[in-house]
Amino acid sequence: MLKKFIKRFLPSHQKVKEQKVLSIFGTLLHDPNLWHLNRRSAAGAFSLGLFFAFWPIPLQMWLAAALAIPLRVNLPLSIATVWLTNPFTMPPIFYGAYLVGASVMGLPPQDFTFELTWDWVVQSMETIGPAFLLGCMICSIIFSAIGYFSLNFLWRLSVSKAWKERVQKRCPKNKLVK
Repeated sequence: MLKKFIKRFLPSHQKVKEQKVLSIFGTLLHDPNLWHLNRRSAAGAFSLGLFFAFWPIPLQMWLAAALAIPLRVNLPLSIATVWLTNPFTMPPIFYGAYLVGASVMGLPPQDFTFELTWDWVVQSMETIGPAFLLGCMICSIIFSAIGYFSLNFLWRLSVSKAWKERVQKRCPKNKLVK
């Protein structure tokens, strides 16, 4: 079942509560709805995490946690999904977002080389920045919606399959359920 698969990879709510980074949320983390894993909370959390994963800013996890609390979606899943963009996956994902933005703006993709300097960041925001930020926004919205509906569909499919298996076990001669 999908719920068991997701739970296997999520940290316990005690581990998340102990994170010093999340201490700014105080007692808000004690809401049991933030730790409950059902179809609605999982799909919402997955969507929320994907939404912030495409934002090229630091502290994406804080933003995902800050919105998971009022939306009452699964907090650990929303935080974990943000890590889709990690130091290894960021370059290809953000380059893809830049290409999306450039194609939407009708600009030819520019060749550039990455430098780890503040001057390069400032200079690149003037040249490739608008296309990059537009691409990040578009990817953020599209992948968030795809993630929500996909996880919702997979969850329903998983529950339906488990239900049919239970019915088949109880009534093996029942030919109505296949």
